[in-house]
Amino acid sequence: LDEGARGVTTGLIYAPGMFASIDEIVELSRIAARSGRLRANGVAPIYTSHMRSEGKRLLEAIDEVIAIARGSGIRVQISHLKTAGRDNWGLVDDALSKIWSARASGIDVSADRYPYTASDTDLDVIFPTWASEGGHDAILARLGDPATRQRLREELLKSRSAEYWKAVMVGSTAHPANRQFQGMYLVDAAERLGMEPVDAALHLIETDKLKTGAFFFGMSEENMVKILAEPYVMLCTDASLRAPTGPLSADHPHPRAYGSFPRFLRMSLDGRTVPLPDAIRKMTSLPARTFSLHGRGVIARGAKADVVVFDPGTVRDKAWFDKPHQLAVGIDHVVVNGTLTYTAGKFTGRRNGRFL
Repeated sequence: LDEGARGVTTGLIYAPGMFASIDEIVELSRIAARSGRLRANGVAPIYTSHMRSEGKRLLEAIDEVIAIARGSGIRVQISHLKTAGRDNWGLVDDALSKIWSARASGIDVSADRYPYTASDTDLDVIFPTWASEGGHDAILARLGDPATRQRLREELLKSRSAEYWKAVMVGSTAHPANRQFQGMYLVDAAERLGMEPVDAALHLIETDKLKTGAFFFGMSEENMVKILAEPYVMLCTDASLRAPTGPLSADHPHPRAYGSFPRFLRMSLDGRTVPLPDAIRKMTSLPARTFSLHGRGVIARGAKADVVVFDPGTVRDKAWFDKPHQLAVGIDHVVVNGTLTYTAGKFTGRRNGRFL
């Protein structure tokens, strides 16, 4: 924090974060909040949380985030607010109500969301807690032990319906033999492998050594639009850097890596979500203010000249799950820190990006 960190972040749905107690997180967040009060640089520390649940325990997960904020005095950001799984779509209003109640009580709660109804993470996120403990080698050892693998298989089948496996698509893979399955629904990959879907999942996870990506189609379009319309919700990609060519083009990412922002612009221009000025605010000044990025997110004298010029008539995303490495269309110019880096459909070769 003394060297410039802006707060604390946790991934409570993943190992090892899933094993952290709320008391531990409160104490870490309290230290971060105290550090911010001692600084004179205008940076207000924040706690960002990929919550413990985005599905059936969503409301409890939101309660935990709010309790952490209340117990530590830190601002909080909910990463990728969503209602995952058809059975949980009805939780959206209660979830938003909890956040509004917290904000009304003086707790600074914000959130982000990408404009897609499929998530993307490692396929082994389907594992129960006991199977995720101990790190990479321990997990692979369990998969290699026939008795433990059978126990895991049975638990996965018991906790998921046959319909669940039909809504899972294979993303990036690591083993060369698995590349053929990228962009293929798990049930189709299973058929090609001559396996049941659950066994295909275990096979991919094991042979890719825990590096299998997957897309999970389990969200509501209506809820997505409702969440994106919330004034404290900013847009995100939830993706790392990709490029259509070179070393960053070798995997099979979620299309959100290329399409989140132009897709949201198109939604706004087509009247499917908030008006254009608010859509732009959610992409620019809102995240800049939330994360204390001074001089960013606004067009003003003395601010950093980060400018995107787009054509409202043609802007749209092109990337999709079967062919994700595609740049959007309708983006005419991109200026980064005052340097024209993209214009007329071509990169200029001039780069001026900086770590924030």
